[in-house]
Amino acid sequence: MDLGLKGKVALITGASKGIGLETALHLAYEGAKVAICARNGEYLETAAARIYEQTGVEPLQIVADVTIEEDCKRAVTKTAEHFGRLDIVINNAGSSAVQPFEQVETALWQQDLDLKLFGAIHCSRYALPYMRREGKGAIVNVNASIAKTPPASSLPTTVSRAAGMALTKAMSKDLGPDNIRVNTVCIGLIKSDQIEKRWKREAPEQTWEQYANDPKHQIPLGRIGNTEEAAKVITFLVSDAASYVSGTAVNIDGGKSGVL
Repeated sequence: MDLGLKGKVALITGASKGIGLETALHLAYEGAKVAICARNGEYLETAAARIYEQTGVEPLQIVADVTIEEDCKRAVTKTAEHFGRLDIVINNAGSSAVQPFEQVETALWQQDLDLKLFGAIHCSRYALPYMRREGKGAIVNVNASIAKTPPASSLPTTVSRAAGMALTKAMSKDLGPDNIRVNTVCIGLIKSDQIEKRWKREAPEQTWEQYANDPKHQIPLGRIGNTEEAAKVITFLVSDAASYVSGTAVNIDGGKSGVL
């Protein structure tokens, strides 16, 4: 299937590792031009080298902190000016901050919202003029499955993530007339630096395969997912193959979530 991504330009935040990097790789495989954005320049250089080695595509590297509005504006502007257009924004930058409600200090609330909510807001808003110029665009906000069913002691992440879901739906309504599609993916347990640290903390006696397939995770498909599986879904959602998909939230969690 031709996904219609050849020649398209994508900006991916949080792209130096994990799902962001894997998504950049998949977009490059499909012929897209990619700008990768992250705070750590060394990690970005390593990611860029891997993308070029595996795909032959030389990505644009942008060191930026999406909690800072001016950095978001700079990342978008630099991408559009470098490639001459901007078609896709993938708001992937994020982290996991989970504590009981009473233990969350005001500064952490603000930091989490700045990273996961306002980072997506600013990058998307500054991208709109370039997408409108092309007559279409696609935005994916990378979210978490616990946004739909927040457990105890999961703050402030679940609040930021739930706000991101509302943002996605509202944006899809506002931007639909401009042929700009907005979707979100709700990530469950996917192999990442954070999950590997959890594995070593919880079950150092197990191999990764044993830990990933442990029934205690209660994943119907029986295992922790990998970044490639998430990247493929995101790549589909920003492609022409999903040209009639907007305003939806797709679970990538092996069936674990209790809600659609």
